Amino acid sequence: MIVGVDEAGRGPLAGPVVAAAVVLCEEGIAGLDDSKKLSPKKRAALEEQIKAKCRWAVGLCSVEEIDRINILQATMLAMTRAVEALAIAPSLVMVDGNRLPKWAYQAQAVVGGDAIHPCISAASIIAKEHRDRLMVEADREFPGYGWASNKGYGAAIHMEALRRLGPTPLHRRSFAPVAQMILV
Repeated sequence: MIVGVDEAGRGPLAGPVVAAAVVLCEEGIAGLDDSKKLSPKKRAALEEQIKAKCRWAVGLCSVEEIDRINILQATMLAMTRAVEALAIAPSLVMVDGNRLPKWAYQAQAVVGGDAIHPCISAASIIAKEHRDRLMVEADREFPGYGWASNKGYGAAIHMEALRRLGPTPLHRRSFAPVAQMILV
């Protein structure tokens, strides 16, 4: 039981951080790669295949948790939640990046793992697609920030809206650009 883990949403100014954990099906999934290298159409098709054939789970950390414990710890917590939601005893957990949560599981951090190990690639796709959908929904609730296209990152339209409209409940107040707007 090898589990691949990756996250989406560490850098944005708004929204949760999302982690996914995936155990690939025996036959694998053709075309897996780092989610950032795939077109939205290809990512969506691969997400559908992964969800239909593989064991997968998602873990989130809210904006409030990010602000309370910091983005690194929130990312580790989201990863832990994703792995625990699988409800299995993994033989190995492979995580994209250079840090690991404090787990009892045998685990390995792999820099660039989302482009190297298919189980991490699958987790990368699940996490990104899940978070992107959350931000598209948030864009409908809080129009003007451009989240449907920028997913909460500090794009020009987002920064201008932050100056003009101020922060929403989905903004990470512990992130400098948001904190500076609150002080103004």
